[in-house]
Amino acid sequence: MYEAATPYISKEHREFLKKVKRKNVLIRVTQFALLILFFATWEIVAMYKIVDPFLVSQPSRMLKTIITLSQNGSLFMHIWVTLSETIIGFTLGTIIGMIIAILLWWSDFLSKVAEPYLVVLNSLPKIALGPIFIVWMGNGEAPIITMALAISLIVTIISLQTGFKEVDEEKIKLLKTFGATKMQILTKCILPASVPTIISAIKINIGLSWVGVITGEFLVSKAGLGYLIVYGGQIFKLDLVMTSVLILSILSALMYIFIVYLEKKLIRWR
Repeated sequence: MYEAATPYISKEHREFLKKVKRKNVLIRVTQFALLILFFATWEIVAMYKIVDPFLVSQPSRMLKTIITLSQNGSLFMHIWVTLSETIIGFTLGTIIGMIIAILLWWSDFLSKVAEPYLVVLNSLPKIALGPIFIVWMGNGEAPIITMALAISLIVTIISLQTGFKEVDEEKIKLLKTFGATKMQILTKCILPASVPTIISAIKINIGLSWVGVITGEFLVSKAGLGYLIVYGGQIFKLDLVMTSVLILSILSALMYIFIVYLEKKLIRWR
């Protein structure tokens, strides 16, 4: 049995890796410290009435709101409603956008036909479609998910299609020289070369899906974080509004961290 050889690392390389590690730790500590400083400053200026806590709330009151909502069981219900709608809208937007982008890359004729429509739909304010979705689909989750899909889909298609077109033409010509089919060019060249573009589109899609869901919940919803924001604003309960915004920020950050983790896995696979 042979033991795997341990890769040799020079002293200079080892020192470089230590510097990189220290820098990364310093970045994380600074980010965490800035977050603590922000909430501490917010709490102090609200406590001493430098700013009106009725208008901007304060961290301690937001914590009390979270505890109250948790005790009556409504917090997790509202979080689940918004999170599930976002995940469904995000997944549909990514998959459908990927399929349409591949079809547009596959057919140059179809791409040229669809181009003006994509431009118009991308520039159209999607919130204007909200009342139409409500009339078509009723008062429920369907129009909210459709709103998230409408906001994220076109951007996903355009960004992926652009990424596919920017793949090195010399690589494609080389594959054609060896008799590769269009499907082989897609799977062996276009998609692997477009992984950074796909990841970038997914990152953008996360934010757009959240925007779509919250916009939909503003228009028509009986539950969800968007509903809590609207309800809190209507009864002038800013603690509830700011708490909902904070929870939204945490959820979106967690989804982004998951995508970054997925990106690292895909880069290693490549």
